[in-house]
Amino acid sequence: MQNFWQKNKVLIIVLVIVILVVSWAVRKYNTFVNQNEAITGQWAQVESQLQRRFDLIPNVESTVKGITKQEQKVFGDLAQARTHYAGAVTTDEKAVAAGQVESSLGRLLLIAENYPELKSSQSFHDLTVELEGTENRIAVERMKYNDLVKSLNAGIKMFPNSVLASIFGVKERSYFEVTTGASEVPKVDFTQ
Repeated sequence: MQNFWQKNKVLIIVLVIVILVVSWAVRKYNTFVNQNEAITGQWAQVESQLQRRFDLIPNVESTVKGITKQEQKVFGDLAQARTHYAGAVTTDEKAVAAGQVESSLGRLLLIAENYPELKSSQSFHDLTVELEGTENRIAVERMKYNDLVKSLNAGIKMFPNSVLASIFGVKERSYFEVTTGASEVPKVDFTQ
């Protein structure tokens, strides 16, 4: 037995090293798979809350429409943004479309604030409270989603993970970011 060990010492050491490297690579691959699945699952949570928002929007629109006849552009923008979301296929496209809906909805709510009879409506109040709660849930789910994306992206960029990610075809995921212009205050002109 000792003779076998001495003759094959290098071969055994190389074999142990290969087994360790392959084992490490398999663990890393499984980590990438788990991270991608966690991101996909978290995006489903974001979409669930976005769907809740989209379900509330028609009720808010109809409540506001009854009182604010001259604000048709806002309704058109909101309908167009919702259509973009419905036609979006990828997570990135849906995130951009959701930002457009958010921007249009913000303008609608800003306009609604300028109508005292609307603000005093109990149904409008109830809808806006429910919408605010939904917006908070969306913010929490977005934050969780972005945290998972950050973890995956950082792991992919680190050496030697970057080499394995390239071999396994693991790509960076996009963050759910605020759309361009969302931080601008909408202009409301009642002189028309």
